[in-house]
This record gives sequence, C-alpha cells and structure tokens, in this order.
Amino acid sequence: QVQLVESGGGLVQAGSSLRLSCAASGRTFNNYAMGWFRQAPGKEREFVAAIGQNGIRRIYVDSVKGRFTISRDNAKNTVYLQMNRLKPEDTAAYFCAAGLIVTPNPTLYNYWGQGTQVTVSS
Repeated sequence: QVQLVESGGGLVQAGSSLRLSCAASGRTFNNYAMGWFRQAPGKEREFVAAIGQNGIRRIYVDSVKGRFTISRDNAKNTVYLQMNRLKPEDTAAYFCAAGLIVTPNPTLYNYWGQGTQVTVSS
C-alpha cells in the first residue's frame, strides 16, 4: 500500500503561482511513477502531468505546458506540481497518484490521494 496526501491548494488570483505537494508513505516511493490529475465540478478527471521513477521522463497535458512543472524528491518521498500563471480554468480539485508507468491514463494508477482544492479567481 501507498498512502498519498496532497497539500498546497488554495484560493489565488489569475496570474499567481501555487506549489502543490504530495507526500507518500508506505512502499518504496521511488518504485512508482507519479501523476497529477484534476477534476472540476461536473467534469471528468483530467490528466495534468506525470513523472518517472527517476525524475527524468515528464509528460504534460497541452493546456499546462510552459506553466506547470512536475518534480519529485525521492529522499523526501514527495512529488510537487509548480503551477505558474494560473488561469480560472485551472480551478479544480487536484489529485496525485502512484503507478508503475508514466502515463496520462488514470486507470493505470494504483494509488490516489484525497485531493487538494485549487481555485483561481479572475
């Protein structure tokens, strides 16, 4: 089992920055690729970014490329999502997830956190 706890969400104005953190406990963190997903009210869960076990391979949804950066610190069992130039359409609950491969497919992630809310006002 892997337990994931997100933090860092909040209410910010458009153009601001936030850094989300996801702390993992349980099985060896660096065995897992990590992903960030988001879900806005009334919408399906959407892939945001993912990072490989060693932090080299990273993928992003097109809408966040150039604004968001995923990173990880295996010594701290934590994955981060740095979000810059936030837009109102980034408003959603953000979830981190752990899986065995870097993929935008949420069904291939085995463990999920409870989420942290990000609200961007215009």
